[in-house]
Amino acid sequence: MFELWKQTGIYGFFGNWNSAIGNFLPLGAGQFIMIIICLFLLYLGIAKKFEPLLLVPIAFGGLLANIPFAGLVDAGTATTPPGMLNVLYNMGIANTLFPLLIFMGVGAMTDFSPVIANPKTFLLGAAAQFGIFGTLLGALCLNDLGIDFTLKEAASVAIIGGADGPTSIYLTARLAPNLLAAVAVAAYSYMALVPIIQPPIMRALTNEKERQIKMRQLREVSQTERIIFPIVVLLLCVLFFPTATPLIGALMFGNLLRESGVTARLSDTLQNALINTVTIFLGLAVGSKMVASSFLVPKTLFILFLGVIAFGIGTASGVLMAKLMNVFCKEKVNPLIGSAGVSAIPMAARVSNKLGQEADPSNYLLMHAMGPNVAGSIGSAIAAGILLTLCG
Repeated sequence: MFELWKQTGIYGFFGNWNSAIGNFLPLGAGQFIMIIICLFLLYLGIAKKFEPLLLVPIAFGGLLANIPFAGLVDAGTATTPPGMLNVLYNMGIANTLFPLLIFMGVGAMTDFSPVIANPKTFLLGAAAQFGIFGTLLGALCLNDLGIDFTLKEAASVAIIGGADGPTSIYLTARLAPNLLAAVAVAAYSYMALVPIIQPPIMRALTNEKERQIKMRQLREVSQTERIIFPIVVLLLCVLFFPTATPLIGALMFGNLLRESGVTARLSDTLQNALINTVTIFLGLAVGSKMVASSFLVPKTLFILFLGVIAFGIGTASGVLMAKLMNVFCKEKVNPLIGSAGVSAIPMAARVSNKLGQEADPSNYLLMHAMGPNVAGSIGSAIAAGILLTLCG
């Protein structure tokens, strides 16, 4: 009976004092705290609808990972099989398969027509990536305060500024797997908070007259242009940023299936069955890294702090780039669409449209904002490739 008692969750949480986290917190108590955190994340995903499609699986995976004696995250031995969550992690996160499959689905669901019709918006998507590189420097500067981020860890934290969950998971899995859970939770939580984080920055950097700027209707993009675009982008990536090819290649392959007109079944599979299945596995696998020993550390708090800074810098950079473009371009750009360069598709574009209509109810910016929005997705993938080259 005593041996049975030692295998209960109650003993695991409160009776096992043999191992500790950071020499101050018993492992069982840390697991109990993590379960409370995961329940809070479930609340955010279900009740507040904060990126529920991924936050709910991640939170539930974290719940499973912190159950004492369950063995769901065990690596396995010669005599015992590995745990389910460990299998999922090695099957799709350690080798970065799941993020790439997600990118294929995103490509199949994304219409690149707005950025093809107005190529200038590529500059806005590129400008928003300053949030990534600014945060990289900020994370390294924290070393002077005793928060020791290595270059690889700093790059993994910085990619949160791209507001692209699969890219964040892909890069962090390659550079700093120990930070995967914190980076993923921060990335998806802040993507859900875009309608709260961005508007104050956008209003502070623009005046009423700028927010009322109307942009002419985008021209119609032909099917030939839509077919050529993913191929050209991939070839340019191969020539200049080959380390970004896995992400860009997956994104463009999915988009080519969408636009070719002859692979409707494959495109439909990517947009629905495959991306939904992979999303479940991806969330559970990321949640497996929400173990107390690696999550309940001071770095986690600084990752959450730096994530907000990254979003703020990216938003501000896009708006300021649009204002700079207006100095040189005859056809004015509404600076509000610059904030959509952070690539939280399509939420950031909706925020730009909402603020534009607050200034002028007849001003519709949604399709214009989708240009920098999809350009930002491409830009964040290229930024991830650059960080892999510098730090990998």
